[in-house]
Amino acid sequence: MRLLVVEDNVKLAVSLKRGLEQEGYAVDTALDGEAGWKKLLAGLEDYNLIIMDLTLPKIDGLELCKNMRKEGIMLPVIMLTARDTVEDKIIGLDAGADDYLVKPFSFDELLARLRSCLRRPREVLPGELRVRDLTLDVTGAKVFRGGSEIKLTLKELRLLEYFMRHPGQVLLREQITGHLWDFDFDSVSNVLDAHMKNLRRKIDGGYEEKLFETVRGMGYRLKG
Repeated sequence: MRLLVVEDNVKLAVSLKRGLEQEGYAVDTALDGEAGWKKLLAGLEDYNLIIMDLTLPKIDGLELCKNMRKEGIMLPVIMLTARDTVEDKIIGLDAGADDYLVKPFSFDELLARLRSCLRRPREVLPGELRVRDLTLDVTGAKVFRGGSEIKLTLKELRLLEYFMRHPGQVLLREQITGHLWDFDFDSVSNVLDAHMKNLRRKIDGGYEEKLFETVRGMGYRLKG
């Protein structure tokens, strides 16, 4: 899962990025609404959820959220704010936010709200993915092949989910690293290869049919 955090408090933005990455998410940050809007449009297909402050420089959170909904961008939005009145919450929700968290907040509560938003059914994001005899329960974070459960790390789960949402497609190395790591991630690094080696060993090891393929000079493909 890739998240965008739009927060003008640098200390909080850095803290959220660090904490969320430790939970297995890929995180980009923006320090004002205008930068957030540009990053959102540039990586629209990659983001799964946006965490944004209500009060932002250049474009505030309410306006940013309204712009998203006006353009038909239905990604989940968690709004952060120091305002705690019922009226303020209603304004945020009416602008299109999916949830509302008042500062200061517990990081564990943010994680719970985040998971709740991601579990909500969305037409383009089914909760269970199937490719041949491989099944991924996105909500339960469980993987099965031929009825047998396969244990994966958080990063391996995110990697497998990305492939299972694009079965039969060749995913370029740059696409994969852009989706699961920061935009400035070095695409020639062997980090991706190491994760792919472990994932393929777990998914294809011991099975006659190999689901993953290496497309030389390009990337990888999960058979459709």
